[in-house]
Amino acid sequence: MSEFIGGLWVALATPLTVSGDIDHAAFATHANNLLTRGCDGVVLFGTTGEGTSFAGDERLAATEALLAAGIPAARIAVGTGSPSTRETVALTRGMLALDVRHVLLLPPFFYRGVDSIGIEAAFASAIDGVNDDRLRATLYHIPQVSGVAVPPAALANLRARYGVVLAGVKDSSGNFADFQAFRAACPDAAVTIGNEADIGRALAEGGTGTICGLGNLVPDLVRAMFTDGGAVEPMRRVMALISDPFVPVVKSALAALTGEPAFDRLRAPLRTVDPAIGRRIADAIRAGAASRVAA
Repeated sequence: MSEFIGGLWVALATPLTVSGDIDHAAFATHANNLLTRGCDGVVLFGTTGEGTSFAGDERLAATEALLAAGIPAARIAVGTGSPSTRETVALTRGMLALDVRHVLLLPPFFYRGVDSIGIEAAFASAIDGVNDDRLRATLYHIPQVSGVAVPPAALANLRARYGVVLAGVKDSSGNFADFQAFRAACPDAAVTIGNEADIGRALAEGGTGTICGLGNLVPDLVRAMFTDGGAVEPMRRVMALISDPFVPVVKSALAALTGEPAFDRLRAPLRTVDPAIGRRIADAIRAGAASRVAA
């Protein structure tokens, strides 16, 4: 098992049945398809996967379904962070029992304005509670959604305290200065980036790869970002197609691309968008928006 998340990992969208449960079969099919197309791993129940809308037992059952479908545990990471340390510990231990060792930990996100010491203490409580050297935890920095940032100093202090158990941080802020601050504060921690247009730049500055939502739609283009500077403009074209709200729009486009209606269902409070939006995006991708030649 790798000591950190590196390369191209897709933040999987979560397909739902008509009754609102996770569609395990569609989930496994989508994950296997992405791995077959060259992705290095899949991250379950992040932001694109509506992670905070699913209970721990649902996340465990869905992870078990992917493992049963033949997806190696080493290629799965799971969002297990919760405002409740005990819930985070219980779910993380459950994942380790399945031999899934990579987890993403959100900072506690209900109380705003807490200081770096408090955030660091919350992460430390979770890691201490799990108390398992197999764990490889990646802190999840997405302050524009969670409302609480991961302080670079907390990353550095936790890495010094826990070593490889604290594997790194995912920067999904969309602000490249945040990525640089994490790299400067803790050069030996793995830093992945969420903003697809910055993948090449991040790799050049010591990043280990990406965990990104658009890998659901254009995994080949995301892969090209690792080696081909000419992929930046096609990526920007695809990103320009995705309006807010991000998750409903991505899921609508994924449903149109795959023909799988389970992707066009969401957990409240998120709501589906007009299916025509997803169809327009899918048509643009098929017509070449993700290619080196502008559509």
